[in-house]
Amino acid sequence: MDANKRQRYEKISEELTRLVGGRENIQGVAHCATRLRIVLKDNDLADLKSIEDVNLAKGVFVAGDQVQIIFGAGLVNDVYEVFAESNNMKNMSLSDLKTEANKKMNPLQRIIKALSDVFVDIMPGILAAALLTGLSGVLGNMEFVKGNDTLYGINTLINIASGAIFGFLPLAVAYSACKRFGGRPILGIVIGCIMLSNSLADAYAAAQGTAEVTTLHIFGFGVELVGFQGGIIVALLMGFVTAKLDQFFEKKVPEVIRLLISPLLTTLVGALLLFTIIGPIGRGLSSGITNALVWMTQNLGVIGYSAFSGLQQLVVITGLHHIFGAIEAQLLADTGRNFLNPLMSVAIIAQGGAVLGYLFLHRNNTKVKELCIPSFVSVLFGITEPALFGINIRYRFPIIGGCIGGALGGIVVYITNLAAIGFGTTVVPGIALADPAGNGYINYIIAHGIAIAGGFIMTLILGKIMDRPQEEKSCKESGKEKGLESMRSLVGKEKEGTAEAKEEQTEIPEKEIFYGYADGQLIAMEDVKDETFANKVLGDGIAVLPSAGKIYAPADGTVLSVFDTKHAVCFQSSSGTEILIHIGVDTVNLKGKYFTVHVKDGDVVKRGQLMVEFDREQIEKAGYDTVIPMIFTDLADGKVLEKETPGLMKPDKQAVAVCKE
Repeated sequence: MDANKRQRYEKISEELTRLVGGRENIQGVAHCATRLRIVLKDNDLADLKSIEDVNLAKGVFVAGDQVQIIFGAGLVNDVYEVFAESNNMKNMSLSDLKTEANKKMNPLQRIIKALSDVFVDIMPGILAAALLTGLSGVLGNMEFVKGNDTLYGINTLINIASGAIFGFLPLAVAYSACKRFGGRPILGIVIGCIMLSNSLADAYAAAQGTAEVTTLHIFGFGVELVGFQGGIIVALLMGFVTAKLDQFFEKKVPEVIRLLISPLLTTLVGALLLFTIIGPIGRGLSSGITNALVWMTQNLGVIGYSAFSGLQQLVVITGLHHIFGAIEAQLLADTGRNFLNPLMSVAIIAQGGAVLGYLFLHRNNTKVKELCIPSFVSVLFGITEPALFGINIRYRFPIIGGCIGGALGGIVVYITNLAAIGFGTTVVPGIALADPAGNGYINYIIAHGIAIAGGFIMTLILGKIMDRPQEEKSCKESGKEKGLESMRSLVGKEKEGTAEAKEEQTEIPEKEIFYGYADGQLIAMEDVKDETFANKVLGDGIAVLPSAGKIYAPADGTVLSVFDTKHAVCFQSSSGTEILIHIGVDTVNLKGKYFTVHVKDGDVVKRGQLMVEFDREQIEKAGYDTVIPMIFTDLADGKVLEKETPGLMKPDKQAVAVCKE
């Protein structure tokens, strides 16, 4: 690193240290491919707004209890080196940083995170069941389906499929929970099978008094042999208990008999606890939660509904919203209807309306458009984090407008008695889950229309009162914005070499073609489930959901750098266009495991040449999204991307073209 660069980074380091609350407030620091990640003792001491204006910084947010500052590929390595050195935190790994971050979580936060992790694994099955249920409900109401033997038969099979998945949901939850808490997943499946055993009376039939229940007497206590159909909370508790029993017996049982005795003891003790302690406690919790929610609908009426939908997105900010999945599942199991889903859905779309309101107020600002449009697209699919953290909370008044819009949508949900027959998806995809009874689909659209309109209008009104027009900004602020805009072209350029060398490179032609870099499904960058990529903070591009574990060069060019963790490659085409190919989301945490690199820094490669191989299945099993964004980090002025329509992607197929505007 030359003296001028180091001096520049030292100034950045000094400013960052001051803005995060001083050296004594820094608990740990590490970096991934694009972000400097800092764990602070007290996040409230950090001035996040001022950090956004730090030289070369492209954005900042708090995630996983880490302050993450986006600098971009290559540049972040140098900034980290100087920052860590000046704060005496050299050589700290990402796993070390996560350990430090987890120490800051209170017990409630750990519980919420655990619940989220459990449902992430089984969410595809839940969504499949919910969508199949919705499809069956729609087809079942059509006369021509009832009158056609084939269509009626197909719909019956659809109904069976959806009911089966929900019927065995406790088993899936027990499996996922056991896996999450460190036990062998198969033991979670075994406990789930015991919960749903045919030897037990069906829980629903027992509740209606139509099934004979056998009672055992163990240590003087009566134990009723009733199944746990719909026992989501019981399954969560048993998954945790089974994992801890498995860990305990694996340590205590002698190795010579461990394979036979350890799982036997885990299953036996787990089954005893299920019927004597965990089951009754779990049933009590389930009943309490369901009764409380039903009480709210019966006694608080429209006030309860509007308060929930108005404030629900504030709960998202805290991360506590992940617990709703378990509550929704239990509500469905107990009542067959989920009124929380449409309430959360209108709360989400209302924040989208607030984004549109802010965009309208600043419709002549290009940077606002770049931020608002992809954020709103994410909202349409139920993802509000980009909108919340990128716009609504950042500028304050849009979050208020969105909350008011959500409350208005909640009123419509109450008036129309709108509910869902599943959970796990909201907004546009969520319409498939709406209970069709009582014109449910139409009411769903009306509720969302009022919510988005309410968020939009209230944001306009509040913006006129609270937002200072762009033209009234001081010269100092305007100059700072221009300075930040000019830094956009520096992403990926802070590498070995000089600016003079950069200028000597071949000029980009009128049209430059980049071909597919992986086999799989081409998707829009906005659909990537990571706010940094989806909001195009690092630049525009495309992404691929891979069907195989190989990355190819998308054009003739040079490998600028391969990250030590092997999950990302910086590449420069022969015409000088730079791209970043990033394999997966947060896969930096794997520290190179499951990746094999076939190129090195400085290698000249041909289009279609194999650069990286990775074990897609193992990475997914480890819990990581394997989507592969290809980002144009320094697109020249006057150049735009022409993208292929989403579909199947092959290495010999054009993926994107860089063209003149």
